[in-house]
Amino acid sequence: MADTPSSESSDAQPLRRGLLRLISPSGAVQDVQRVERATAHLAALGFRVQAGAQARARVQRFAGTDAQRLRALHDAARSKADVVMMTRGGYGISRLLPSIDYAVLAEAIQQREQMWVGHSDFTALQLALLAKTGAVTFSGPMASFDFGEKTPDAITVDSFLDAVDGTLEAVGFACDDAPRGLDAKGVLWGGNLAMVCSLVGTPYLPRVGGVLFLEDVNEPPYCVERMFTQLLHAGILQRQKAVLLGHFTGYKLSPHDAGYDLTAAMLWLRAQLKPHGVPVLTGLPFGHVRTKLTLPHGVRCHLLRDGGEVFLFFPHAGH
Repeated sequence: MADTPSSESSDAQPLRRGLLRLISPSGAVQDVQRVERATAHLAALGFRVQAGAQARARVQRFAGTDAQRLRALHDAARSKADVVMMTRGGYGISRLLPSIDYAVLAEAIQQREQMWVGHSDFTALQLALLAKTGAVTFSGPMASFDFGEKTPDAITVDSFLDAVDGTLEAVGFACDDAPRGLDAKGVLWGGNLAMVCSLVGTPYLPRVGGVLFLEDVNEPPYCVERMFTQLLHAGILQRQKAVLLGHFTGYKLSPHDAGYDLTAAMLWLRAQLKPHGVPVLTGLPFGHVRTKLTLPHGVRCHLLRDGGEVFLFFPHAGH
């Protein structure tokens, strides 16, 4: 039985927030109980939660066959769901990119204001949608990883609900390496670093010179730097207004690293981009971590420093 979730207030019923559909377009769900807990938590927040058999399917490491996962994407777009949330990431969306009917997804997102949200492997679909249609999606929580916790993180929940309710106007975070006078405007885009790199040279990577945010998991520092290098050699990082780094977690250093760590990789990146006037900021609360912001992927944003904090303003972030 799922743990009993807490609602937004002990004295009032939560808002009715519409239909939320769970799909698994990537890896198979590893712990069904986490999805059950997520369903209960989301219901307590005012959603009617819908999760079909595909959300729990398994074929090898995937949540069903390619055809089943592709159909789940299209069915979700054609459904009456107000929110489409990924259960988890893993791997698998890249295999589907050539077969996706982007017009179907874009119509749901742009005309019917359907909100699509997730992170990790979902980055591949976000980037492809932005490149093909300009559709705005949301980088944010997923059912198993985030709402599957016994007690979901309060900041993660609040930021997600701000996006759902259309009140997401700005987010801020502590940052001690932002340059004074930081003031940049551009499209907010990015997500998982490995997924961004995997799409270089394909028609699924948008050509954006904006505010690029990046995170990753289980990648040691030298692999992170190697991916930074790929984006540099491709000319992608140099045309950004700023690069925001979230969390890079789950890696282990080896004796061979001999003091070379993630900080060293980030200092190296900052040195490469300094001649181009592209600031590299750390501390963005986003990644494979418990506390994460929900970020509108593909909207124009305004990046400002105010004291020891950095703020992202979203003038048109409503879904």
